[in-house]
Amino acid sequence: MATNTTWKLDDDLAVNRIGFGAMRITGEGIWGWPPDRQNALKVLRRAVELGVNLIDTADAYGPETSELLIAEALYPYPKGLVIATKGGLTRPGPGQWVPNGRPEHLKQAVEGSLKRLRLERIDLYQLHTVDTKVPIEESVGALKQMQDAGSIRHVGLSNVDPDEISRAQKIVPIVSVQNRYNIEDRKSEDVLVYCEKKNLGFLPWFPIGGGGGLKSDNPLNVAAKAHAVSVVQVALAWLLERSPVLLPIPGTASLAHLEQNVAAAKLKLTPAEWKAIDAIAG
Repeated sequence: MATNTTWKLDDDLAVNRIGFGAMRITGEGIWGWPPDRQNALKVLRRAVELGVNLIDTADAYGPETSELLIAEALYPYPKGLVIATKGGLTRPGPGQWVPNGRPEHLKQAVEGSLKRLRLERIDLYQLHTVDTKVPIEESVGALKQMQDAGSIRHVGLSNVDPDEISRAQKIVPIVSVQNRYNIEDRKSEDVLVYCEKKNLGFLPWFPIGGGGGLKSDNPLNVAAKAHAVSVVQVALAWLLERSPVLLPIPGTASLAHLEQNVAAAKLKLTPAEWKAIDAIAG
């Protein structure tokens, strides 16, 4: 069982294990500005007040609006705040996500994110997805060039399998992986095991899961009632205990949900509760 409350990316960037995913502060369909821009700014500021020091975003969120809101809300950034962003997915329109892992595109994407976030160097820059038309070696090769130029501190990957991580690591040091992972969806279990072996941070996206199809007396609900917390908090607590390398980044546009998400770090499930919840995917 994991008991660590913080994680170090490449042994030099210490982050609290519950971060904030800044995808949902954009408009409907992750497109355009949010309906209540002031609320989005309040959520970002409150996250930092609550001790969140890892904020994950991407140039594709909005596109661009998530990064712009982060800078508007938090610049000049407090010391120790790690802003992770991603490039390699383009947005021709709402609901459309088209990979572009060409080196020239990624270099432009890094430059664009630097400007929007008002940074001279991005602490963690992640390849958003593998472009099947471009070898991953070429994509991460471009990120290595940007790292060598001082624009990126650390490189991460997203939506990858162990073989792709291994190939990328031969080109540039990889410090983190971001894949979909939650109680009900553990298709990336092999990636989690790989990250544990290689000491890489694993940022599970969609960390809560859908909860769809679960009966009212399922172990998640039972534990939530026992601790007088929400099912979401139980799901996050399960992740934190599942592995020391897991760094959940739940996203929300709600101040109340944000408070609950961060509070999940203090929730301790009993061994019996954890096992019962763990069996759901089986």
